Amino acid sequence: MRIAIINGPNLNKLGQREPEIYGSQSFDSFLVKLEQKYSDLELSYQQSNHEGELVDFIQNTEESADGLILNAAAYTHTSIAIGDAVGTLTIPVIEVHISNVFAREPERHKSMVSASATGVIVGLGLHGYDLAIQHLKKILK
Repeated sequence: MRIAIINGPNLNKLGQREPEIYGSQSFDSFLVKLEQKYSDLELSYQQSNHEGELVDFIQNTEESADGLILNAAAYTHTSIAIGDAVGTLTIPVIEVHISNVFAREPERHKSMVSASATGVIVGLGLHGYDLAIQHLKKILK
């Protein structure tokens, strides 16, 4: 089973940026733990701060993965292009947000991704990615 994880802008700064919101662990170090825990899976990871590159990653995921975990970060709330790219996929997509976006600024309460996502996990920190993998494993059997 192949699961892709795609992170959007500023998530390359996890562990450094606003640790009171996002925690103190980098995504790279967290990914190592996920790979160890889910050694029976093929996990791939991509991150970009550029909207068009994220659209390309999303569009190409269907060829390389059975399921997608997407944290489009700030683009979740603004990018019709990313929402449209997710809408073209036939594989399951789990939208993940580290922070509780509904407890933050009003502009973060809307998602361009959710309407096309299989499910959404919000506000559980990096553990949300783990839960997304567990769910994808269950539905992709």
